[in-house]
Amino acid sequence: MNLDDLDITLLETLHAHPRVGDLELSRVAGVARATVQSRLRKLAEAGVIRDWAPTIDPAAAGHTVQAFVTLEISQGALEDVRRDLAEIPEVLEAYVTTGSFDVFCKVATGSHAKLQEVLVRIDQSHAVVRSTSVVTLSTLIEPRTLDLLRTGATPRT
Repeated sequence: MNLDDLDITLLETLHAHPRVGDLELSRVAGVARATVQSRLRKLAEAGVIRDWAPTIDPAAAGHTVQAFVTLEISQGALEDVRRDLAEIPEVLEAYVTTGSFDVFCKVATGSHAKLQEVLVRIDQSHAVVRSTSVVTLSTLIEPRTLDLLRTGATPRT
């Protein structure tokens, strides 16, 4: 989907004020309420807006120890690893990758002892050949997408 300036304005406003209504969005963007509703529907249908859920910070909720874990897995065992990782609530995200490892995970726990338990549990998957973990110390750049989307936005006509 090609985004234009109006789409970016709507996304920026929603990002800054997640509870804003369509009427306020129309005022901020300078367009009719029906236009806002139509654009938001199209953005949602295209998957640009994936959900309307709040952004939850695991650290603020007591899960202050975060780590990234890379996995080398047995040939053809991707579904087994997906199933095993899905059963571990501390695994927040997992991605299939190219390169020297097969899967890249983000993990959050409330303590280093709990992190160790989670790492052992990941290693207990019969499909995992080798894992490597790196504990995060701080966040250098927060998750973001709006800067990326602004780079490709077309002017509204």
